[in-house]
Amino acid sequence: MNTTASRTVQSPNRAMLWTGRIISGLCIIFLLIDAIMKVVRATPSVEGTASLGFSDSLVRPLGVVVLIFTILYAVPRTAVFGALLLTAHLGGATAIFINKYHGQWSFLFPLTFCVLLWAGLFLQDSKLREIVPLRK
Repeated sequence: MNTTASRTVQSPNRAMLWTGRIISGLCIIFLLIDAIMKVVRATPSVEGTASLGFSDSLVRPLGVVVLIFTILYAVPRTAVFGALLLTAHLGGATAIFINKYHGQWSFLFPLTFCVLLWAGLFLQDSKLREIVPLRK
């Protein structure tokens, strides 16, 4: 006897879908600007990275990493994998901000940005909502 559990996966309504697309799109634009500024070694990126204690020789490689992770996030088929990699990257940024700016609230930016990355996907992807139900 062949028994298979069949789950119905509901597609998101239009408002959820477009809200998720807009959130993800804004995150992608921000990340692309950040990555490109690092790859071309724009002065604000070099100075900002150096102020966090990194050698300026690491600016371009960091930009390439963020660019790759962002492209993975932007492609629907690899978006969850890209979000996982960006979460790791933003977790590192959070740790660096906490270490560098004791007692200040600057660490909230990478945390909030990470929440927005996942919120954008969550609103677009019914399979992701099924795996991570916020309420039953």
